[in-house]
Amino acid sequence: MLVGVVSDTHNNLKNIEQIISLFNDKEIKLVIHTGDITNARSLDKFSKLNAKLIGVYGNNDRNEAGLEDIAIKNNFRFQEPPKLLTLFNRNIAIFHEPDSIDGFLMNNRNIDIVLHGHTHRYRNEMIENVLFFNPGESAGMQVGMNAIGLVNLNKLEAKRIFF
Repeated sequence: MLVGVVSDTHNNLKNIEQIISLFNDKEIKLVIHTGDITNARSLDKFSKLNAKLIGVYGNNDRNEAGLEDIAIKNNFRFQEPPKLLTLFNRNIAIFHEPDSIDGFLMNNRNIDIVLHGHTHRYRNEMIENVLFFNPGESAGMQVGMNAIGLVNLNKLEAKRIFF
């Protein structure tokens, strides 16, 4: 199973439309947003996604009015990080800021995948049998340099798609 991953959309409505189109074209059934949506209008755009949307709030979302209401309206499942879920026998931890990941993993040894954002930098590495993935920049203005991610839960592999 493939899962979509996006981070730090930062109210870039044009890019959000492209992101939705890319995930819809690939017929992705679940998309995980690792935070920093930035406003309710941006989150509402994701209602055009032909997939379930779940995620965490980022540091730029915490004081933003209306995000929670839009999430409820669209049946998006968002919460403060970390968010834990199990899909296809893979335990996934979703963060925004990576600062608290190490401490979290010391108390949660059964995690297979850690997804995060915040840094706007690509990360795709295996550390002690845990996949760490951040697709990187998705709100930039440079065409072709923005990215979303796909995680293959069966193979425990991740890749980026540039737009």
